[in-house]
Amino acid sequence: MLRTRSESSSLLPWLVVGFGFMALALTFSARATLGLVMPVWTQEFGWSRSFVSGAAATALLVMAAVAPFAGRLVDRRGVRVTLISGLALVGGGCLIVSATSNSFVFLIAFSGISAIGFGIVATHVVSTAIARLFAHDRGLATGIATSGATGGQFLIVPLIAVVLTTFSWRWSFLSIGVGCFLILPFLWRTLATSEAFAAAPIAGSSSSSLSADIVSIVAKPAFHILFWSFLLCGYTTAGVIETHFLPYASFCGFGPVPSAAAYGALSAVNMLGMIAAGWLTDRVNRAVLLGSIYLARGLAFVILMNVGVDFDMLMAFAVFFGAVDYATVPVTASLVASHLGLRVMGLSMGLISAGHAVGAASGAFMGGYLVDLTTRYDWIWLSSLALTVGAGLMAFTLRDRPEQTVLAA
Repeated sequence: MLRTRSESSSLLPWLVVGFGFMALALTFSARATLGLVMPVWTQEFGWSRSFVSGAAATALLVMAAVAPFAGRLVDRRGVRVTLISGLALVGGGCLIVSATSNSFVFLIAFSGISAIGFGIVATHVVSTAIARLFAHDRGLATGIATSGATGGQFLIVPLIAVVLTTFSWRWSFLSIGVGCFLILPFLWRTLATSEAFAAAPIAGSSSSSLSADIVSIVAKPAFHILFWSFLLCGYTTAGVIETHFLPYASFCGFGPVPSAAAYGALSAVNMLGMIAAGWLTDRVNRAVLLGSIYLARGLAFVILMNVGVDFDMLMAFAVFFGAVDYATVPVTASLVASHLGLRVMGLSMGLISAGHAVGAASGAFMGGYLVDLTTRYDWIWLSSLALTVGAGLMAFTLRDRPEQTVLAA
């Protein structure tokens, strides 16, 4: 019996890794579906790309507002309550979107209800839970769990594209909503076993107020480097790629299925990139690794600007960009843990993720605005190239502190 209990305890952290992956897969697929159906809405409802992009930007701003509180929630209540609450909101919003043709209802459902869920079921919540569970192989575990943000879409988004082509866009959102609710009971029951272990607070975590912790975090130079680089990261990933890659593929003449196939390839490689980055995080200078990832992402935008009508070039971009897309997440999470401390990691990651969401909102809105203004995508990709290089240069200024400082923080 003692051996069985020991084995069960050793599996608890990996259960959180698995369910973190699954929750992120569903949530990020819901966000990606918006870009997939944007051209359909333009034709069916006459909604401009600026309007739909504005809805995406609004959702990202809501996520920015929710992110710090979601981080605090996982610090105080654990991963089970946090993920369940967020997935219920995501699923409910998607079901409402699938049933409406009214632009105002769509905004309330997607940019309000689902957006709150997006802010809760996010990489910073999952990475915080993982960091507090793993003393060893933390980077690898974080990379695997957070790779659900993209890896899960390898199958889900192409399936959604098939549903869109075979039936209608309504079935696309309906499928995501139903999927979120189907997984809730399973998550609740399974994670109940590990809840006490997963939610165990760090010593002293409840002794200070929210405002005092924010002041302490913001006073550290490392926070500003990580915050502003991650804000620019948001512009170049969740902002322009998640919102405008699929419409851009359609603009280039590719249909929904090949476009989704390219996005699926991006997501699959993204998963491998996040896991590889997590593995490297435990072994190399993290500041150099983070800066190198940003610079490599800049090269990917050069490829994207030369896609034209060549599907092979589209796939080449998808593979190259996927390798360095969300690879910044496990590295940034590790740096937050060591530079800002595990005691306030949820809040710290929430604040930094809020910056990511603000950057993403800017990219989503500016992308739609610039396309409506110029009828071209060149300026979106050029701005992304410049900003991601800037993020890389900022990351290089950060020192890589020993991992031992985590416990003392």
